[in-house]
Amino acid sequence: MSNNLSPPNGPGRPKDLAKRQAILDAAKKLFVSLGYANTSMDAVATEAGVSKLTVYSHFNDKETLFSAAVVAKCEEQVPPLFFEWPDGVPIEHVLLNIARGFHQLINSDESVNLHRLIMALGSQDPQLSTIFFEAGPQRMLSGMERLLTKVNQSGALSIDKPRNAAEHFFCLIKGAANFRLLYGCGAPLEAAAAEAHVEEVVGLFVRAYLPQIS
Repeated sequence: MSNNLSPPNGPGRPKDLAKRQAILDAAKKLFVSLGYANTSMDAVATEAGVSKLTVYSHFNDKETLFSAAVVAKCEEQVPPLFFEWPDGVPIEHVLLNIARGFHQLINSDESVNLHRLIMALGSQDPQLSTIFFEAGPQRMLSGMERLLTKVNQSGALSIDKPRNAAEHFFCLIKGAANFRLLYGCGAPLEAAAAEAHVEEVVGLFVRAYLPQIS
């Protein structure tokens, strides 16, 4: 799927972070509106207001740019620090932050449209699905798995299969409302209903993994 070979990155000043962000914003917009195949590096450069050479100086090819755009979208709502567990903070608070951020992420217009794009193209281009999964869901699951491993080791919760628990957590947060949204037969939950949903799921999750008292 690679487009062209990118020019080598030589020594010099650090890349302009504002231009990088403009490129990522343009890529997120175009991948969703035009589709992956119809989004060229030239189009991204034009949308971002930079040269094609600048785009290639930040991202080697379209696959790399697509992956970075997915990562950026995920980290807007669920930054890596969300998966840290500061001393003295109840684990329920950490889980609630993750749940809120993830719920906002998966129900955003960008995320919904991107999921629909991947579902439509995945059977034609499995590599694109793999890029998306590794950049988005896989990174989220890995961060959650690491957190739950620490929680288990601390004894706060008893989680002998952190990976499975991470998958259960995110699936519960998505819930039926997200399926309805993806299928186009439902609207995002109102703020109060969304908060009630994530609080209910976190409470259920914590109770499921409370250490058994012998």
